[in-house]
Amino acid sequence: QREFTQKKTFTSWINSILAKHTPPSIVSDLYTDIQQGHLLLDLLEVLSGQHLPREKGFNTFQCRSNIENALTFLKSRSLKLINIHVADIIEGKPSIVLGLIWTIIFHFHIEELAGTLACTYNQPSLDCSSAVDSSPKASRSAKKSAKIKQRWKISATKALLLWAKEQCSPHGSINVSDFKSSWRSGLPFLAIIQTLRPGLVDLEKAKARSNKENLKEAFRIAELELNIPRLLEPEDVDIMNPDEKSIMTYVAQFLQYSRNLCESEEDMQEKVREAMSWLGAQEEKLAKLLIDTENETYYQKCKEMMSFMEAFNQGKKPFLPVLSSKQSEPELSKGQQQIREEWDKLISQINEWKAKLDQMLPSPLDSIEAWLQEVEHLQGEDLPDLQDPFKAMFVLREVIVIFKGLMDCYDSHLDTLQSFKNEDEKNMPLVLPGKLEEMKRRLFSNIRFTNCNTFVEYHYGLCTAIANELMLKLNIWDVKYGTKESVETLLENW
Repeated sequence: QREFTQKKTFTSWINSILAKHTPPSIVSDLYTDIQQGHLLLDLLEVLSGQHLPREKGFNTFQCRSNIENALTFLKSRSLKLINIHVADIIEGKPSIVLGLIWTIIFHFHIEELAGTLACTYNQPSLDCSSAVDSSPKASRSAKKSAKIKQRWKISATKALLLWAKEQCSPHGSINVSDFKSSWRSGLPFLAIIQTLRPGLVDLEKAKARSNKENLKEAFRIAELELNIPRLLEPEDVDIMNPDEKSIMTYVAQFLQYSRNLCESEEDMQEKVREAMSWLGAQEEKLAKLLIDTENETYYQKCKEMMSFMEAFNQGKKPFLPVLSSKQSEPELSKGQQQIREEWDKLISQINEWKAKLDQMLPSPLDSIEAWLQEVEHLQGEDLPDLQDPFKAMFVLREVIVIFKGLMDCYDSHLDTLQSFKNEDEKNMPLVLPGKLEEMKRRLFSNIRFTNCNTFVEYHYGLCTAIANELMLKLNIWDVKYGTKESVETLLENW
């Protein structure tokens, strides 16, 4: 399934790039068409903007020469081509071909795009991946450069994920924690579209639709309105463990689209002035509302908050491009810095207001809300890095113990929430129905399934890392160690 999805996604991505080549070319079967080397060279020429040497014919020698030229060019860009050999590409070996194409996608598509976010997310510059001297004297610097480059690869993935989270953040409880199951509902794709082009989607309606309907709608709108090639199908994403590389390839296209949204400096300054004026008005409105509702009931406070938030979310739509574009600038202008400060200040005030309202929930909803927030906080924390699997194992054990302790309360909280009678002695509602539905959704969907899937996937990676460490250790224990007792001590210490 994973290999099939990658082949389909990578083929579509390649064809979207090859359409820009002169003359245009197209891949029908990736494993077969790549064997001649011409399409590979066409792809690299478009991505690099360079003219690459090639043999014009199609005999075995010429095909081999073209593939060698392509691999030589990639190595000149300091790309690691581990276990990728000319013979395997000529044979069309699926795992090797897919590995090669992913290396190209990551370097020319994801890494370069994520590099524009480097300053925003405090990631290393792409300058770290400078060309490596292959001479013996440079072996130490080459190793150091390779390590730095590997660290940046991890950072490029994280930068893309942080960008996706940032695009989803204005739209409520749409959580993105990875490039796998987080996207299964289709809501993150729709949220990104809504941020980039406000008004194209209705997220409230989307929350009531099925995963496949949302994915189908997101891919349709992205293709028609944003001109983003349809690399995925709903059935590729709405599965237990969707392919991470395919989703990353597709999401990076939205980042590419956002980079292409450029405006004149004069237009930007005018929008900055309008945004500042609107933010100031919202801050005054919120301050007045807090004073006016100070002595109101919890229910009335919530109604006023909902009314404010509806107007706020509607009013911010024209300014989302300004807020988004300013975050990609390496150096913020004075006006953009003011917007960032005012926006952060206003959002902080809104969140503080929401937190106070959550604390005022009638019993037993207040304790359930506190429990939900504790579990969601645990869910939002990054799991330990697998670079040191043994340290990660001990940290994960602690996390699992905490998680199990919290989940012991799951059933009782669910029963309480479902049986809660939402009316006081005068038959008036205690809380807004929307708040109850939101709590149920968080309890059932976000916590019951997401956490389990995340832990299972991480545990699989952890077990694999430990197994690799074990095999590495066993492979070097190939000499006699004397007595049985000394071997037992060695094993115990390890």
